[in-house]
Amino acid sequence: MRLKSSAFGFLALAASALMSAPAMAEDYLSMNLGAYNALRDGNSDTQFGLEYRMSAFQYNLRPIFGGFVTDEGALYGYAGVNWDIELLPKQLFLIPNFAVGAYHQGDGKDLGGAIEFRSGVELAYQFQNNHQLGLAVNHLSNASLYDRNPGVETVMVTYSVPLNSFGGLIGGQ
Repeated sequence: MRLKSSAFGFLALAASALMSAPAMAEDYLSMNLGAYNALRDGNSDTQFGLEYRMSAFQYNLRPIFGGFVTDEGALYGYAGVNWDIELLPKQLFLIPNFAVGAYHQGDGKDLGGAIEFRSGVELAYQFQNNHQLGLAVNHLSNASLYDRNPGVETVMVTYSVPLNSFGGLIGGQ
């Protein structure tokens, strides 16, 4: 029930964000909802996550910090980098990513150990107000740091909101 409430909140925020005025995109808050263990044995879990995407610097690299939780209690917190590649100027982006983080299995899949690496790609459409809607596929693996290294794939819908667009929602200009 709690995950359904989170999904409803995610969709409500995304819908309200579409109606926001245009903003200069700098830092983003990215929300994602999707399937954890999506491409392996047909036994996927629901995943909900949040990611802070800092302003891009040289070569459109963007530091990221985030985490996710699954409906089976698996947790993953990470830090890494996105690379924003414009396919269509200010409209369509290919976003490869890499991160390293700490994993807690909960009742979810055993990935072999606490240290896990994430690599993946997102295809995102940017609206005129700089909000982005995307589809992301990621792979988590421990790179054989441990004896067990099954890996897992995630497939998610992402919605990214420029942080400066929250100003009007919390009393700013």
